[in-house]
Amino acid sequence: MNHLYIVHDGENKYVFRVYTHHWRTPLEIQEEVRLLNHLKGADRQIAFPIADQSNQFIQEIEAPEGTRFGVLFSYAKGIKTAKFSPETSFLIGQALAKVHQSTENIELMRMSYNAQNLLKNPVLRTKKFYHQNSSEIEFLESLSDFLTLKMENADQQHMRYGAVHLDVWFDNLHIGDEKEVTFFDFDFCGNGYLCYDISYFLFQLFTTHLNEEEYQVKADSFIKGYETITEITPEEKKLLPFACLAIMNYYISVQCDRFEYWTNIFLNEDHLKRMVGNLKRWIAYHKIELK
Repeated sequence: MNHLYIVHDGENKYVFRVYTHHWRTPLEIQEEVRLLNHLKGADRQIAFPIADQSNQFIQEIEAPEGTRFGVLFSYAKGIKTAKFSPETSFLIGQALAKVHQSTENIELMRMSYNAQNLLKNPVLRTKKFYHQNSSEIEFLESLSDFLTLKMENADQQHMRYGAVHLDVWFDNLHIGDEKEVTFFDFDFCGNGYLCYDISYFLFQLFTTHLNEEEYQVKADSFIKGYETITEITPEEKKLLPFACLAIMNYYISVQCDRFEYWTNIFLNEDHLKRMVGNLKRWIAYHKIELK
């Protein structure tokens, strides 16, 4: 979604993110920075923004296409890998729970991830991008209707709410020495149920593990790790199989929205079939009946 540069100062390295043109407003970036500074102050395991000599976090860059914004971040220690152990999965769960302890009841001046923004609006944008109905589009429309009811019928009193990352998976965390977990890339942070992050991590874990027994071991370990820090309520657990499907519906539409701003040459009918195929595999695994 953005352009990232590794920056060295001789001893340390950092990440300089340059947001693509017309992607995030200054206010949205300010709110991301505010959240990260809040998490840094709580000593959570995140890559944090770094201010310049004028104590400003956001840089303005005049690019050929127009004004773009940049933020410098600390570099997350460790490596990126999809093949971590169940023990590491346990630690990821613990680290995410600690983040959620600090983001519960925090409200950002950014998008609220509700049924309208995750399901109803996105499926219309996806349908418009592909110009014609297909079995995949029809499936997403039916799924959107089904998930809207699930989300709107959730017992909000028993659902923790606050600032969410919304993109927690192996590609947005580094692991150091199999025991140190650092989250980064809060570009999609917003307001929503905290269980969204749990559900999304489990879905991405599922898609990167074709061996379903191996997936289940790591998923169970992740949940156990999380619940050593804070409880996942029964109502939240009921939503876990469904929340990630809504988030993926949203991300499919984001890829369509940003087609002209980044070189996503993979975005075609075959890509949509792969995306929908992953959703159907998850639905079959959880024995979800779309009614």
